Amino acid sequence: MRKMDYTKLLMIPGPTMVPNTVLTSMANPIIGHRTADYGELLEDTTEKMKKVFMTKNDTYLITGSGTSVMDMAISNTVDKGDKVLTIVNGNFGDRFYKIAKVYAGDGDNLIKLENEWGDSADPEKVKEVLEAHPDIKVVTVVHNETSTGVKNPIEEIGNVVKNYDALYIVDTVSSLGGDYVDVDKFNIDICVTGSQKCIAAPPGMAALCVSEKAWKVINETETKSFYLDVKTYKKKYDDKKETPFTPSVTLTYAMNEALDIVLNEGLENRYKRHEKLAKATIAGFEAMGLELFAKERARSVTVTSVKYPEGIVDKEFRGIMTNKYGISLAGGQAHLGGKIFRMGHMGEAKEYHILGTLAAIEMAFNELGIDATGGVDAAKKVLNSEI
Repeated sequence: MRKMDYTKLLMIPGPTMVPNTVLTSMANPIIGHRTADYGELLEDTTEKMKKVFMTKNDTYLITGSGTSVMDMAISNTVDKGDKVLTIVNGNFGDRFYKIAKVYAGDGDNLIKLENEWGDSADPEKVKEVLEAHPDIKVVTVVHNETSTGVKNPIEEIGNVVKNYDALYIVDTVSSLGGDYVDVDKFNIDICVTGSQKCIAAPPGMAALCVSEKAWKVINETETKSFYLDVKTYKKKYDDKKETPFTPSVTLTYAMNEALDIVLNEGLENRYKRHEKLAKATIAGFEAMGLELFAKERARSVTVTSVKYPEGIVDKEFRGIMTNKYGISLAGGQAHLGGKIFRMGHMGEAKEYHILGTLAAIEMAFNELGIDATGGVDAAKKVLNSEI
């Protein structure tokens, strides 16, 4: 195996940079996952997770990726033939659609509300679909689409869905802990998230919270998954403060420490920091003369997507960024491959990370024959201002 370079700056939409205290917490000795010590750790971490979700609902930690809890949310609430509305305006909204197809089947019962990639979903269109199909059982949406740099109005959509019988399931994998999410206020029935984005823990742990309304549906649904049966997580946690299957003890250490950092900074402060970094990043790209992919009204505060200038090859540009400047950026997904690049500014990203990345982007584009200057100065003005 070639020698790995672990010094690269991660400015991708996840995984994000992890604080040293979180990394070193994983060096603690392994404890038994059926012991009182682990039970205390799990309960403490779960209570912190609830605070970040801003919910009183039952909350569970899952050893798995963000996709595992997306699957968990659907498999526990959807039977074959159930009617599901999936709101799609990016790759991860489409992932919800694909998961729903597994459990609901691919028929007229599976409704995909397509939106332009690069724009946010329209709550009024959601209302129109629910009016036309009052028997819809589940509505899914992704809060922050990292594939496009777009965020959806989940509070407004929640205000629509609450007037119907449907469950409201929201993916906050790349927004929770970085953008404003209030599960209870937004009327979210099942909210899912992952460890490796705004929470800034290592990949491999996920979480979800479940409302009383959702429990009623879950208890009447024939769960298709063995590992992801949320009822077994509830029983084991309620009875013994344990997980039904072997958890990652080391990732639980990491999540506990990472959530401490989030809560110590303060959710409101964290939201403001992410908003300011996003505005600085956007100002920098606009000053360079680059065109952003996401519409202004829909732009994410955790990741920014940028269209490539004509003649720029994705592999060459990101190769220079990685190999010469030691900074990782993400390319486009699905049909956007080669057309856009994406810069993450979430988790533990700081002002100097933004400025350094913009400076390197300017130099990389200049090397490729594109006159891109002024980005750093424009970003500095935002960072030095009061927002």
